[in-house]
Amino acid sequence: MAFQTETVDDLFARFGKNYRVLVTVSGMAASFVMVLSGTIVNVAIPDVMGAYGVGQYQAQLLATSFNVAMTTCQLLNAWVVAVLGQRYGYIATLILFTTGSVVAGLADSFGMLVAGRVMQGMATGIIQPLIMVTVFQVFPEERRGFALGIYSMGLVLAIALGPPVGGLALEVLNWRYIFWLPLPLLIISLPFGMVFMPSVRKSGGQAFDWFGYILIAVTLFCIMTVLTDGPRKGWTSDHILILGMLGIVCGLGFVKSQRRDKETLIDISLFQNKHFVIVLFVTFFSGIGNFATTYAFPVFTQLVQGLSPLDAGFSLLPGMLLAVCLVPFTGHLADKLEPGKAMMFGLFVLGIGTMPMAWADVNTPLFIVMIYGAIGRFGTTFVQPFLITTALRSLPSEKLNAGAGTVNFIRQTGGSLGTNAWVVFVDQRTFYHSEGFALTQNPSNASSRELISAVTRLLNEAGVAEAIQQHGAYHYLGQVIYAQGITRAFQDGFMILAIAYLIAVMPAWVLSRTRAK
Repeated sequence: MAFQTETVDDLFARFGKNYRVLVTVSGMAASFVMVLSGTIVNVAIPDVMGAYGVGQYQAQLLATSFNVAMTTCQLLNAWVVAVLGQRYGYIATLILFTTGSVVAGLADSFGMLVAGRVMQGMATGIIQPLIMVTVFQVFPEERRGFALGIYSMGLVLAIALGPPVGGLALEVLNWRYIFWLPLPLLIISLPFGMVFMPSVRKSGGQAFDWFGYILIAVTLFCIMTVLTDGPRKGWTSDHILILGMLGIVCGLGFVKSQRRDKETLIDISLFQNKHFVIVLFVTFFSGIGNFATTYAFPVFTQLVQGLSPLDAGFSLLPGMLLAVCLVPFTGHLADKLEPGKAMMFGLFVLGIGTMPMAWADVNTPLFIVMIYGAIGRFGTTFVQPFLITTALRSLPSEKLNAGAGTVNFIRQTGGSLGTNAWVVFVDQRTFYHSEGFALTQNPSNASSRELISAVTRLLNEAGVAEAIQQHGAYHYLGQVIYAQGITRAFQDGFMILAIAYLIAVMPAWVLSRTRAK
């Protein structure tokens, strides 16, 4: 294959000042489509379960396989750019994603569907740091914060539109079209990337750390599966213990493998930069909160407030749109403000927006939930642009691709593991609170006696047979207890997310102190 070498300077000479806009829009279109596909599919899981006759245990592989592939492939960026260059790496990534989408949409078995999701996840993991570094390179230093703010805006918008677009598509189309809806925009962005992406690559290519890649992929898959299946299969079951031990062994093996003198997935020298390391801590904990919050708000409105998937998909939309409008402004501030203090402010606002949900229940108006979500998204606009800009500015130019892949890997790892752990926590707390409420149901509980009498009377007036009126009343009482239990569980879960944001404030404070010296 003949590679045409064109540097950023060559492309500026050909297209002039408009080149920055052209390459940014081209790259953002691809990133937008792939991130959108990561969230749009979640609303189709019930339909997939029915189509293939699989249970929740198997259906969760759609999310787990995508997240593991995306997370691990964040680390492939440096190798892809070294071997193919940004232009041909971009093209290969789009082809991989398109192939995965076609495979998933045409899948005649659940295994084939999971394989398609893995290909989608791999492409999504590679494209994000690749585009992020490209945008960073084409803008001058004093405008890089603004540029990366624009890039973050596209990702935020994609996450926001995923659930409502998926819910709307299911209303009018077959679930298979979920995988194909984003492809037209991807196909349009392909020729633009072929023209505007730089094509410099490393002479002689670069060896790939297949051993390390397999180790980290197995580690993350085991951890996510343990978190997902532990409550159902039992934390001490043979299946969970074996997966847990395998994950620990592979994780330790991965850490040791990255200390070799050969080519590795993670450049260990990056961790000698204290500013970069501190940013990674902020990235990890803020990633937990951001990913889990994006999941928690729509699920809360469905399971606790009884809204439809389509209505629930709009619970975060106003806040996301607010973030889209503000990110360019805060991205511009990332070129002027002290990053540590700005991130502390953003994380504090995120905590403020999340904590009131610890008291939300079925009677909380959706409008109020939207306001809480909007406050949190406002805080996000003061975190993401500063994180990315600070991390990349602390690195030399030859380390940008490795650094971008590492930052995205840490963010995705925190988000994926944090969301899985949060879901398990909420499930466990639901059981705990439901059991606690059930223990209060005895003859001395006047409220429960009154409820049973009222339901029995209503069933009698409706003409229900007397023999089953009492059973119906007790069944309804059980549903009330479960509703109270899951409400309390979500309230506990939102409090945990607020604490995660407050934990992230501490390394941001350390960053502000170290940069001040």
